[in-house]
Amino acid sequence: MAEVKWIKIVTDIFDDEKILLIESMPEADAIIVIWFKLLCLAGKNNNSGVFLLNERIPYTDEMLSTIFRRPLNTVRLALKTFETYGMVEIVDGTITIPNWGKHQTLDQIEERRDYMRTYMAQRREKQRLLASGKVNSKVNSKANSKATVNLQEGEGDIEEEKKESIGGAAPSPPTSEKEPKRKYGQYGWVKLTEAEYQRLISEFGERVISHYITYIDESAQSNGHKNKWKDWNLVIRRAIKGKWGGEPPREEEGYLA
Repeated sequence: MAEVKWIKIVTDIFDDEKILLIESMPEADAIIVIWFKLLCLAGKNNNSGVFLLNERIPYTDEMLSTIFRRPLNTVRLALKTFETYGMVEIVDGTITIPNWGKHQTLDQIEERRDYMRTYMAQRREKQRLLASGKVNSKVNSKANSKATVNLQEGEGDIEEEKKESIGGAAPSPPTSEKEPKRKYGQYGWVKLTEAEYQRLISEFGERVISHYITYIDESAQSNGHKNKWKDWNLVIRRAIKGKWGGEPPREEEGYLA
């Protein structure tokens, strides 16, 4: 897997109870430095928080001591501390960071990159055909006109939400060229264009959107999609406004965003 060039860290990391407890220890600074080195190594390896050299050999405390350029006893103390506080787990002799992929949303990043590569390739091919005269632009326009989404589905006041959406931000208007949608959530009920998804993220944040996508996707799965929702962008906004399923939970581990 290609290494990740950045990792996510919450800004209130030093208010986290685990970090506060570590700061009261004699070698607090050294332990915290080792923690950040572990996070960076996990991102560099990009192996779902599992510390393996060449995806085969588990990192040992001696190896980490060499890589981190820190005394072996200090590394051992740090690892023991992290394990005590649930910041790492030792699984079959291998050091792991629990829920690494969930907190870093790396799977979504890779899926989004793959989607954009496919989408742009299709777009370029379509433009090439238009330029060569092999595709009639009037036919495309007629097809696009049929792509208008009917928002009068789902619960009765969905239509009203079109007029008064959150923060005055109305759903994205139809574009002249229909942008493909991709599936979100474990069951794939929620369908958004890349533009819709990015706009939701910019307005509400990735943690909030991930929470409500999961809630809506699971709701649709559990009742067989009886609400017949079609405009998922609008449904998500309505869920946020109505706080469906309650407020998004705080991250399980305060040191990861």
